[in-house]
Amino acid sequence: MIIITGAAGFIGSCLVRRLNDAGYYNLGLVDDFSSERKKENYASKKFLNIIQRSEFIDWFDLQHDSIDFIFHLGARTNTAEFNVSLLNDLNLNYSKEIFTRCAKYKIPIVYASSAATYGAGEFGYDDNHSIIPSLQPLNPYGVSKNEFDKWVLQQNQLPPFWIGLKFFNVYGPNEYHKARMASVIFHGYNQIKEEGKIKLFRSHKAEYNDGMQQRDFIYVKDVVDVLLWFFNEQKHKGIYNLGTGQARTFIDLSNSIFNALNLKHEIEWTDIPTDIRDKYQYFTEAKMEKLRSIGYIKPFTSLEDGVKDYVLNYLEGKKIM
Repeated sequence: MIIITGAAGFIGSCLVRRLNDAGYYNLGLVDDFSSERKKENYASKKFLNIIQRSEFIDWFDLQHDSIDFIFHLGARTNTAEFNVSLLNDLNLNYSKEIFTRCAKYKIPIVYASSAATYGAGEFGYDDNHSIIPSLQPLNPYGVSKNEFDKWVLQQNQLPPFWIGLKFFNVYGPNEYHKARMASVIFHGYNQIKEEGKIKLFRSHKAEYNDGMQQRDFIYVKDVVDVLLWFFNEQKHKGIYNLGTGQARTFIDLSNSIFNALNLKHEIEWTDIPTDIRDKYQYFTEAKMEKLRSIGYIKPFTSLEDGVKDYVLNYLEGKKIM
């Protein structure tokens, strides 16, 4: 059985779809299934079990002999969450429980880390293990992710195969439930449909013009490609970046949405909310040499092509992957 935590969420449900497409139906889906808001993400998928997140650790101890692989993608992903206790429970301690069992029961695992661990980029965006203890995330979410990365690197007892992936700015189908935390593409598309314009954050730093903040935007289909590549490869271990390696501006992003819809470009500038203003990353760009060096050769989707596919094939028809 293949376990996917966060299976009803954004990236997890896209992974389930691709596993189904590849003929894998022996899946255990782990998530908080108490809410109906994500039901569409898994209702049409094929799987063996649904396991409540709160029950999974006990289930794991009883059923570990049936588990062949774990994708641990579930987390509290709200970067504006300041309840440190909640983040420690869901992102740090829960992940420790899973990782410890993977080591004990000798089960391979790929888990989700985050580019939020890099903070303002004082130490760059290199996925060298040596800089991880020095990183200074800007928000409690990033801290929780970095604390787990640090903890993993301190462990002597490890799973037979393990990978941590620092996801950069992921966008694409199945993120409709993420509310404020959905991608700018999702929100921008809906703003254009409702108001004929897109809202972008002003810059609050003199060195950046409005809209020239840059992020490494990566299409969820590329993320799933890498997850499946590691699933099939199972040779190398460690923590790796997962972005495109090319930072793009929010102006580029906005243009991509308008062009996909064949509409006139119109932007409304708005202040960054005060609760996240001092935690806002103005630049992120994944260093991708490490992943490339171990044999991952598939090109990443350009921002223009990814946005066009997402807008025309999913958002316009309100479809999921």
